[in-house]
Amino acid sequence: MFAVPLGDDSAELRPLEIWQAEEFLAHMDRARELVDPWIPFAAFATDLESARALLRRYAEKQAADTGRLYGIWLDGTLVGGVLFRIFDADSGNCEIGCWLEPAAEGRGLVTRASRKLIEWAFEERGMHRVEWDASAANTRSVAVAKRLGMTRDGVLRENYLYRGVRHDSEIWSVLAPEWRARQN
Repeated sequence: MFAVPLGDDSAELRPLEIWQAEEFLAHMDRARELVDPWIPFAAFATDLESARALLRRYAEKQAADTGRLYGIWLDGTLVGGVLFRIFDADSGNCEIGCWLEPAAEGRGLVTRASRKLIEWAFEERGMHRVEWDASAANTRSVAVAKRLGMTRDGVLRENYLYRGVRHDSEIWSVLAPEWRARQN
């Protein structure tokens, strides 16, 4: 297994795998209140079997090269994660997403972890476009897209129904040439 440091603190990025279902479930229990208003991710992992199923789904996506799932650990505790929700190597497009538990907020962990995913997508996999899709009401997620230097492509009005409420999605993106120009 590998771990990628996310800075000078003890934060690191690691793959999230099926054998970590108990740790993942405990983390989701801590994160549920913060995550659940925006995405169904926490609702997919409510007991050990459903946590295993979610991790298995991403293991299958990774095997098919259509998605990946990574955890963010701080001081040895799983506190959040980032993922390639969609990964289409043929088209050169992918979408990243994130989640975090309250105790880990305000440290830049999601921004740092997302940078690692973007760098890998562009430099290792040759992707052309990385997208970020956030509920327009999720100001923290939108702020991460801005910190990553993404461009707001637009708003999809009331495009998804979650928990009986229609949400607008803000679509943000960064293109490989833009990313590389900012890294120099």
